[in-house]
Amino acid sequence: MKLAILGPPGSGKGTQSTKLAHRLGIKHISTGDILRTAVKDKTPLGKKAHEFINSGQLVPDELMIGIVKERIAEKDCKNGFILDGFPRTIPQAQMLDKNIALDQVIFFDVSEEECSRRLSSRQICTQCGQIYNPTTRPPLRAGKCDKCKGPLATREDDKPETVKKRLKVYREQTEPVVEFYKQSERLSVMGKSGTPDEIFEYLVNLVESHERGRAAGRA
Repeated sequence: MKLAILGPPGSGKGTQSTKLAHRLGIKHISTGDILRTAVKDKTPLGKKAHEFINSGQLVPDELMIGIVKERIAEKDCKNGFILDGFPRTIPQAQMLDKNIALDQVIFFDVSEEECSRRLSSRQICTQCGQIYNPTTRPPLRAGKCDKCKGPLATREDDKPETVKKRLKVYREQTEPVVEFYKQSERLSVMGKSGTPDEIFEYLVNLVESHERGRAAGRA
């Protein structure tokens, strides 16, 4: 199964994508995580991407397209994958259509106000990357990661001014991608509210329902 999950920054697509990939037994591919690792390790890609990430801008299409094509060609993607954070522009979506037959695209429909609220309070472990939120997923001990006991911090791209820029870039460049996929039968809208666990179960049902529809169409 090959999926892509779209949504504004702070919509919860990263957290839910990780859980969904585990449930389905496929690989979760976060382009954001790939880029942040590259920046941390100061790789050639990381050096190019650093200024874009910290200013809230999108990394240029040619860089992202190369990253994704290389990543999904690896053996651990043989049984399928979930793309989290890609495609973010129309050219990226067009490239996917030429190279990869996505089974389903899921759009997390969350308001900008809610996304801003989530991002402003979000913290991330500086060692393992686990994400926490005081409302939906607080750490057991303030300032410490439950998994590795590493210190928690606010990401540079979650600071208020950068969040505003990220949402503006999303409106201008990524919202049109949702319209692009509405033209096919692959788009499903995830507008459910509730606890993270309730949202996840709704998401699983959304995927399973779509898959049943595809199977019936092939019969």
